[in-house]
Amino acid sequence: MDQTSYPRIYVERTLAIIKPDAIHRAEEIEDIILKSGFTILQRKLQLSPEQCSDFYADQYGKLFFPSLTAFMSSGPIIAVTLARENAIAHWKSIIGPVNSIKARETHPDCLRAKYGTSDLKNALHGSESFHAAEREIKFMFPNSVIEPFPSREATEEYLSRYVNPTLLRGLTELCKHKPHNPCLLNITVTMFVCWSIVEEAE
Repeated sequence: MDQTSYPRIYVERTLAIIKPDAIHRAEEIEDIILKSGFTILQRKLQLSPEQCSDFYADQYGKLFFPSLTAFMSSGPIIAVTLARENAIAHWKSIIGPVNSIKARETHPDCLRAKYGTSDLKNALHGSESFHAAEREIKFMFPNSVIEPFPSREATEEYLSRYVNPTLLRGLTELCKHKPHNPCLLNITVTMFVCWSIVEEAE
């Protein structure tokens, strides 16, 4: 079959935060997020000052650090895990430059230009990189599992190596014995196949 009929889609996750200065526009912002092709996976409200300090630990020692943590803990926030192809870069392009005043000059259509008021109060956060997104999502949502989606080749290899041979053995046995109650045996075969796949994969 033609390879082009199986487009490869890479799904990334990134962390978005609607900051205290834009929380009153949260519904509008979430609507923009969904219309931009993102799937909203999780959300959470409120950070304590201590959590803010931990979240922005990489900014520790910079002059704006106390103001940043005070601002981010000054009111409710919405933290959201977003997923789509090329999520990190796409979300960064939508929110625009960090400084909202400069953003209005250079990227007037971006969200920070629309909702932010300064360098500090810039309405939204987006992860800078895959590693930052992984750390930030784990911070906000400790029970999250972040794993790369397997490629088509990896999936096909797994199926041909573990699933297909075991399934073939089970179905062959089913045909040989021709049971009176195929549905009952089908369940047994399915359980056998699952158990065998786990055993072989280990």
